[in-house]
Amino acid sequence: MKPLNSLNFSGGPGALPESVLRQAQQAILEVPEVGLSVLGISHRSDWFAAVLAETEANIRTLLGLTPDFHVLLLQGGATQQFSMVPMTLLRGKSQPAQYLHTGYWSGKALPEARLQGPIEVIWSGQPSGFTKLPTDAELTFSAEAPYLHYVSNETVEGLQFNRVLGRDDVPRICDMSSDFLSKPCEAQRFALIYAHAQKNIGPAGVTVVVVQDALLQHSPRDLPAFLDYRQQIQAHSNLNTPPVFAIYVTLLVTRWLLQDIGGLGAMHDINQQKAAQLYQALDHSDGFYQGRAAAPDRSLMNVAFTLKTPELERAFLAQSQQRGFSGLGGHRAIGGIRASIYNALSLEAVESLVAFMQEFQLQPRSA
Repeated sequence: MKPLNSLNFSGGPGALPESVLRQAQQAILEVPEVGLSVLGISHRSDWFAAVLAETEANIRTLLGLTPDFHVLLLQGGATQQFSMVPMTLLRGKSQPAQYLHTGYWSGKALPEARLQGPIEVIWSGQPSGFTKLPTDAELTFSAEAPYLHYVSNETVEGLQFNRVLGRDDVPRICDMSSDFLSKPCEAQRFALIYAHAQKNIGPAGVTVVVVQDALLQHSPRDLPAFLDYRQQIQAHSNLNTPPVFAIYVTLLVTRWLLQDIGGLGAMHDINQQKAAQLYQALDHSDGFYQGRAAAPDRSLMNVAFTLKTPELERAFLAQSQQRGFSGLGGHRAIGGIRASIYNALSLEAVESLVAFMQEFQLQPRSA
């Protein structure tokens, strides 16, 4: 039998591990220890309380979190966090929060933050077409800022930071939606991390938030309960009816990372091998395939590239689809080609794509 989702290079929702898909398939019919479909189990049941507790514990273990951090499993995606973060940290402040504009998704966060208070965009990649990230020399961080916000991996453009930014005395807020749990992370250096699940850690519908206690000490008291981190913490991510199935699948993925992969260090090694093969294919194509991202800033999660003409790109996508490759079309904002190689996408799948790319390049074409 062909492995499920074996050639899914989609930018999101991404592939899930085959073992997780098979367990989820069984759970839709019946969770053995409960005797009910996961789609019909109460979010107030003891079984689901245990699911929440283990998911949180597994994420703590993977990240090495200390007890002063909370792990939340929320709804609304990263988009809700674009608003929830400044609602909590920026209201009534006179000093601007500092934001980096490094691509499509970090740009989406800016107008939402401006609704709540002043912000300063301390660097923008727009003049370069979002093909590179800033160096340390290009960044000036303020000690007076309420917080610093940036995106660790720009999914659309294929750019990824390989270092932690900012000052240790200013809260770091990071959108890690497309590289969360893909490699070891200095999580203790961040005041708040958020990541929607549908890249590396589960299906759409759940967003992981890791937040430090100290960040919330002076947050507003008049926030709606659903948008108040403190109330979500008190309710153990069960304030209202949560996405039970999505959280259960996220639990299965954390088990896979811990038990099958062996932790984030081992996952990072696999992801580096996958990315190296694809970037080598680009670099050795004599310009037939052209990477979008500057070499020092290349993402291990999203490999974005173009071909010489739109006609070639259309032919590439048509033939790749016929060969069983899915999700290789670039984001609607920039077009081109994008191979997303999230955690569950196998090394064998990348090898198959590289072989196809080489074959496509060698096809005879009229001058």
